[in-house]
Amino acid sequence: MTMIINMRKPGLKLLNMLGIAIGSLLLTACSTYSQPTASYENNASQNKTPKVTYQFPETREATGKKVFIFEPQYARYGLYDEEGDLLYQGRASGGKGYCPDTGSACVTPAGTYQIYRKQGAECKSTKFPVGVGGAPMPYCMFFHKGYAVHGSNDVPDRNASHGCIRVTPEDAEWLNEDHLNIGDTVIVRSYSENDETGEEFWEDSEEG
Repeated sequence: MTMIINMRKPGLKLLNMLGIAIGSLLLTACSTYSQPTASYENNASQNKTPKVTYQFPETREATGKKVFIFEPQYARYGLYDEEGDLLYQGRASGGKGYCPDTGSACVTPAGTYQIYRKQGAECKSTKFPVGVGGAPMPYCMFFHKGYAVHGSNDVPDRNASHGCIRVTPEDAEWLNEDHLNIGDTVIVRSYSENDETGEEFWEDSEEG
């Protein structure tokens, strides 16, 4: 019996050593891993992981109005309060370069605009699908002709719309009901550094 016990002790010792080594590796792995964090408060969509490819500045010149800025080069938007402080930034998708169903460019025209009309969850397009209309545009906020910021279940990491600025339905509701009002500012940046206005792509489209 004594011999059996003595033979088992080295095996137990070896197992204990292996267990300690594996535990140390796991602890090291956990301590060196960290999720990317964003430098803004995610007010609209707490359950979404923010992209970190582009970060809007924390402050800008105060205008006394809320300011919504769309960056088509990065498929991102930022919202600033009246004092020029960044409130939130998130995914957005603007007009694409060419729309087969219209046979024309669909790029969102660059410029500075004001919101002139808002609707709630029932908002729909009067033009798309082409010849039919009725495409959902929940919580639409029109800022130039038929162009609007509105909610969509399709907000890819690229520009894919007929000209409107798509944001997630949750973000659209939050923007529409809690922040952006008639008269607030919408700024659409250019699609490239060589095109300051966006007019080289511009077509007079409505609601996409």
